[in-house]
Amino acid sequence: MTARELVRRAVAFELGTWRSLWRWVRRRPDVPAGADAFPYASAAAPVMWTFIVLSAVEIPLVDWLLPWPSLRVAVAVLGVYGLLWMVGMLAGQRVHPHTVDAAGLRVRSGWTVDVRVPWEEIAAARVRRRSVEGSRTVVVAEEGERRAVSVAVVASTQVDVELRTPLVLPLARTGGRPVSELRLAADDPAALVRRLRTGIADHAAATAGGDAR
Repeated sequence: MTARELVRRAVAFELGTWRSLWRWVRRRPDVPAGADAFPYASAAAPVMWTFIVLSAVEIPLVDWLLPWPSLRVAVAVLGVYGLLWMVGMLAGQRVHPHTVDAAGLRVRSGWTVDVRVPWEEIAAARVRRRSVEGSRTVVVAEEGERRAVSVAVVASTQVDVELRTPLVLPLARTGGRPVSELRLAADDPAALVRRLRTGIADHAAATAGGDAR
């Protein structure tokens, strides 16, 4: 990866943090009209709030300990920036839920993961709780000739989405290789699976009706 690409990604990440915070403050989640939203952030929220509270306590404590006024100001500015940045990270998960609409499923993790899967590519959905190795959000697993990609929260997923045929997804960790299954976290996996199964059935009926005509 070139230096220019690294800078571009860093800027995009920074902008995403502040946009998410702005949306959260204004209570305007990124959910298109007509789409059903399915949150996934509840498992990560306690950990993130712990870091936020500790950072908030640290700011006045460090200010009290440092004897140099100019350094206190600089450290306070950095502390407030870091605090808002962490709140923005939490906001990103809150305002970018998974969505399901007439086009299909949209899987997200904050503003950094955004994968759209149309109905014609979805074969089945089921509730299945899995642990994911490591701390990364996106993890690719090879299972024989099959490849599954997990979009995890706190190293776990709760919903398996089986694809009709291996599909190349816009996720860097897949390396452009097609995957057969998409696994994702959801606060209410049963509700998400019910909605997906309804959408699969509706799409199959619509397709059959179109073929009949």
